[in-house]
Amino acid sequence: MPPGWNGTLFLYSHGYVPPDSDKVAVAAPGVDATAWLLSHRFAIAGSSYSSNGWALEDAFRDQVALLDYFDEQVGKPKRVIAWGHSLGGIVTAGLVQLYPDRFTAAMPMCGVLAGGIATWNAELDAAYAFRTLLAPTSNLQLVHITDPAVNLQTALDLFTQAVATEAGRARIALVGAMIDLPGWFDPRLPEPAPGDYVAQAAAQASWESRVDFAFAFRYRADLEQRAGGNPSWNTGVDYAHLLSISSDREEVAALYSAAGLDLQSDLRTLAGGARVKADPAAVRYLDRYISLAGNLKIPVLTMHTTGDGLVIPPNESAYADAVGAAGDSGMLRQVFVHRAGHCTFTPAETIAAAQVLLKRLDTGRWDDAALKPAAMNTTAKAQDESLNAFFGAATPPAFLDFKPAPFPRPFPKGSEIPA
Repeated sequence: MPPGWNGTLFLYSHGYVPPDSDKVAVAAPGVDATAWLLSHRFAIAGSSYSSNGWALEDAFRDQVALLDYFDEQVGKPKRVIAWGHSLGGIVTAGLVQLYPDRFTAAMPMCGVLAGGIATWNAELDAAYAFRTLLAPTSNLQLVHITDPAVNLQTALDLFTQAVATEAGRARIALVGAMIDLPGWFDPRLPEPAPGDYVAQAAAQASWESRVDFAFAFRYRADLEQRAGGNPSWNTGVDYAHLLSISSDREEVAALYSAAGLDLQSDLRTLAGGARVKADPAAVRYLDRYISLAGNLKIPVLTMHTTGDGLVIPPNESAYADAVGAAGDSGMLRQVFVHRAGHCTFTPAETIAAAQVLLKRLDTGRWDDAALKPAAMNTTAKAQDESLNAFFGAATPPAFLDFKPAPFPRPFPKGSEIPA
């Protein structure tokens, strides 16, 4: 709480913390954002949540309890802005959906905005493709995981064997294409050229083995424990269609050709594999925590990097589609940063986005000219030089025009839940 508080509270929701990690309360995304907010007389608050993992049920309750505490013990805000990164992005979107009267605006960053069911279905699609094509006789578990640590290690061992061959690397690229993985991993390096399929495949392999596999083959167990069963399914999924809408489809075709593999044969293998059914009660749990309806009564500004392989950019397509279907597109604006990595925004980029949202609240309308990439970059560049940095190195702002691919398997609120 700064001296001379201006009456606006930023409520921050943090990202995913592994189930076996310590809880940490975070009130803002980093020391630089904290300093900027407090110096501009904004109050900040955040909770650790009372559990880790897919903690949305606890996060919704705990963040609202924190708001209640702030009202009673600190001061009644004139405006409350919800914001958060990654899992905190879906917490943010869920808070304004569940408690619309408690918030004035929202800013989900690199958020899981396709919702819980769509996100974990996508993880299942990639895991299914990996096991079916590269380890069909292994004991790798896709759902109902009995020993999460052993299951993840099994997946990593199988991955190491596969990536050692040209055919294995082509099939790993197909696995990545099922969830539209970007072909860019390290934000300190330039994006691979459009036709550099070998470099793109190597980046996707890094996303899979170093980031995504932990969720698909280990952390799913935490979700299943919360949900009381498996909330994901791939019955009826057309994997040829998922490849056709993926931005990786040309890369996969080229790599298969170079490896002398028959892509159509592998797609037929995926079509004919043993499918996974969901436990209906578990699906209903994940629908509550949470599928997003898209009905917005307050302004929402989202921000995403283009090279995010954990929370893929098509999450933004899914959210925009849900908001459009609800007739509330006028409340939503989305901006993108051209950079690899998950939530790899500079403090200056975060502040520039926050300033646009604050102006929307002050004026009652979006300044679409200020939302153009050139204007956003100018606003970010005007911040202190130390805020235009990432990994300790000077990093120019990188907002750009970008249209993500469709989310592979969207599931907005109100979709039919399998029996």
